[in-house]
Amino acid sequence: MLEKEKLVDVTKEYYDSKNADEFYHTIWGGEDIHIGIYERENMPILEASHNTVRKMTSQLEGISESNEILDIGSGYGGAARYLVKTFDCKVSCLNLSDVENERNRQKNDEQELSDKITVYGGNFEEIPLKDELFDVVWSQDAILHSDRKDKVFHEAYRLLKKGGTFIFTDPMQADDCPKGVLQPILDRIHLKQLGSVKLYKELAGEVGFSISEIIEMPGQLVNHYSSVLEKLRENEGLLLEKGCEMEYITRMKKGLQHWVDGGKENYLNWGILKMVK
Repeated sequence: MLEKEKLVDVTKEYYDSKNADEFYHTIWGGEDIHIGIYERENMPILEASHNTVRKMTSQLEGISESNEILDIGSGYGGAARYLVKTFDCKVSCLNLSDVENERNRQKNDEQELSDKITVYGGNFEEIPLKDELFDVVWSQDAILHSDRKDKVFHEAYRLLKKGGTFIFTDPMQADDCPKGVLQPILDRIHLKQLGSVKLYKELAGEVGFSISEIIEMPGQLVNHYSSVLEKLRENEGLLLEKGCEMEYITRMKKGLQHWVDGGKENYLNWGILKMVK
């Protein structure tokens, strides 16, 4: 495992790279970088990704134009744009990657949403914003990259107004995952362990959150990474034309297969966790 400062730098360098940007923007559909909810076989990745955003949005109650939402690890900002279009609220995006943030801003400009969405560069373990600004803190498949998940929870709690909601998805290890079996995945993302439902319940209790709802959908993790792997194989040539290196594509295929295998062995979990301040 890398030291915390180095891990943040390595993660930022990875997502800022041309390889990663072209891969995620091309294969995921250009709006989101998160696990989708697949309702049928061969559902497009972008459609499944939108399903996840819609499912999470359905868990939010009473959100209106007067509310403010913070999306931590916001990627290309697809969720923020959906939230603005759904609730006419304001959304702040916090994301480590300058490259993704620039694409986010461009898409917001193109859709005339820049007056509703503010994009910040930064690390969600140390967010440079004042206390109790937001009604919702939202995150999709980003917290796994932190080796200080307690800090992420503390920051979410600090930034929420009383009664506010912290809602997120995350690729996790199963609560009963045997030791050592996920090492290939952990080596790739430079971590000692993934989060888990058990860990997130403990962290919620430590900072003062009340658990509202947990929807576990481990099968969707397998569906998603299988779909991404298949689409990657189908689009190798396109990615090479866009400037992706063959070495990156080969490593990505190997890494995706590790996620698929771990999910099929029931070592992994994924779902939506909702908690209230």
